[in-house]
Amino acid sequence: MRTRKIGAIITGVATLIVIGYSIFKIITGKEVGFNEVIVIGTLLMMFFSAITWGNKEEKDGILQEEELGQRIMEKSSKISYFILLFFILVGVAADKLINGTINVFLLGILGLAMVILPFVEFLVAKKYQ
Repeated sequence: MRTRKIGAIITGVATLIVIGYSIFKIITGKEVGFNEVIVIGTLLMMFFSAITWGNKEEKDGILQEEELGQRIMEKSSKISYFILLFFILVGVAADKLINGTINVFLLGILGLAMVILPFVEFLVAKKYQ
């Protein structure tokens, strides 16, 4: 079996175990904390990376170093930026709706998120000028 498939199976099973454990904690009335959320996010990140990118030695799939891999990363980065920006905006609106006030830190993150893409584009454009 290829390394890519083995990695995907291991991280997928580990993710399911941690998600199952978190659901068990919720059912038993315990609090799901920072650690569970970070571990689930990390394992999902590793899983999707394992099923997306190929291996240079085994010549299976798309490589990140190839031109196609670079275009995929560029396009997916921009799409994910706008999705994240939308979720932060929804979070600010939900906070205002539920609590009646706006969390200043969340609002600051929204402002930073709105500025960061044009700022990085400016810096990259300056690099090529």
